[in-house]
Amino acid sequence: MKKLLFFWKELLATFWFLPVSILVASVALAMGTVYIDNTMSISQEGWFRFFIVNSADSARTILSTISGAMIGVAGTVFSVTLVALTLASSQFGPRLIKKFMYVRLNQIVLGSYISTYLYCLIVLIAIKGSEDYTFIPSVSILVAIFAAIVNIILLIVFIHQIAISIQADKVVADISNFISNQAENLFPERIGEEKESEGEVDFTSEASQYTKRTSFRSPKGGYLQYIDGASLMHVVAEAKVLFDLQFRPGAFLVKGMEIGWIYSNQELEDELVEKIADQFVIGEIKTSQQDLEFSIHQMVEIAARALSPGVNDPFTAIACIDNLSATLSYLVKSKFPSKFRHDAEGNLRIVADTLDFKGVLDAAFNQIRQFAGASPSVIIRLMEALITIRTFAKEQNHHDALVRHAEMIFRLGKETITEKNDLEDLRKRAEKILGTDQLG
Repeated sequence: MKKLLFFWKELLATFWFLPVSILVASVALAMGTVYIDNTMSISQEGWFRFFIVNSADSARTILSTISGAMIGVAGTVFSVTLVALTLASSQFGPRLIKKFMYVRLNQIVLGSYISTYLYCLIVLIAIKGSEDYTFIPSVSILVAIFAAIVNIILLIVFIHQIAISIQADKVVADISNFISNQAENLFPERIGEEKESEGEVDFTSEASQYTKRTSFRSPKGGYLQYIDGASLMHVVAEAKVLFDLQFRPGAFLVKGMEIGWIYSNQELEDELVEKIADQFVIGEIKTSQQDLEFSIHQMVEIAARALSPGVNDPFTAIACIDNLSATLSYLVKSKFPSKFRHDAEGNLRIVADTLDFKGVLDAAFNQIRQFAGASPSVIIRLMEALITIRTFAKEQNHHDALVRHAEMIFRLGKETITEKNDLEDLRKRAEKILGTDQLG
C-alpha cells in the first residue's frame, strides 16, 4: 500500500497529470451543460435576458473568440514557464527545474486555458442554426464566459507568481520549508525513551543463529528511490529470515551489484527473493520522499553556485546557511531511527543503512565550506550556525560532530583569511565550541 502511495505522490508531482485531469473535467462539463441546455427551458424575462444569446451566429462568434484567445494565452503561459525554467536552471542549478515545473499554480493555469479552449470547441459543435432546427446552448455559453473571466484573473496571478518565484530569497525559503516538513515527517521529535540502544544489539550473535547467508543483488540499475518498509518487514518476518541491507534511498545501484545479505536456515526460494526485490523502487532519478540528503543538496547547490567566482553572491550563500541551521537545530533534538528493526515478536529481521545526524551535518556544510575559502563572511557565518545548532545538542555524538566541523572551518579560516580582524572574529566564535585550549 505504501508503495502505491509513493507512485501516487510521484504522479501528482508530474507536470502533465493535473492539466490532463482538468482537461478531462472540461469535457465532462461541456457535455453536462449542453445536456442541461437541451432538457431545460431558460427564461428570457427580467435582467437575465441580457445574458442570453439568441443568435446562432453570435454564439459561434463568442465561443470562437474565447477559444482562440485561450489557446493563444496558453502558448504564452508555456513560453513564460520555459523562460522561468531557463533562468532558474542557470542561476540555481538544473536540479531545481523539477521544483519549478511542479508548482501547482503553473499546472492549474496551463490546464485551465487548454481546457477552456477544448470546452468551447465542444460547445461550438453543439450549436445548430438552420431554418428547420435551431439550438443555442445558452447556459454553456455563460459558463464559457465565466471561465474566460477566471482565466484572466489566473493570468494576473500567474505573472505575479513567476516574478517572485525566481527570486533567490523566495527559492531558498521554499526549499527550506520543504526540507523542514520532510524532516518532521521522516524524523519526528523524540517521544519517550528507547527500550534498547543500538549498542545492546549484537548483530554477530543474531546472525550466527542462521546457517546460510545468501547475497542479495540489485534487480536493476538506477537510484534507489523508495523502500516499502512495512511490506518488507512482513515478507522477511513471514519467511523467518534476517535481511542486512547495505544501502538506503538515494544510493545509486548497478544491476547485479551486491546490496545486502539474507540470513536463513534453509535454501532461499526464488519467489522469496522476488518478493523482497518488489519492495524496492529503483528509478532513473533521485526523489525526495525518503531521501533527506537530496533535498539538502538542492540548498547546498544554490550556496555553491552563489560562491562561485562567476557569481560571487555571499548573501545568498548566507541565507542558505541560515535556513540549513534551522533544519539541523530541529534534527539535533530529534530521534533518528535505529538501524536494527524487529518484528512484532521482538526478533531482529532487518538491519538497515540509516541516516544519522553526522551524515546530515556533512551533507549540509561540507561542500559549502569547501567553496567558502574566498569569503570570510561565509566562513564566519558557518561557525555561527554551528554555535546555534550546539545550543540544541544534548547527545555526545552530536557534540562531537559539531566540534569536528568547527575544527575544519577554523582551519580553513586560518589558511584563507588574510585580514587580522576577520580572523579574530572567527576565533572568538570558535572558542564557544572548541574552547581556548584547542585553538592554541
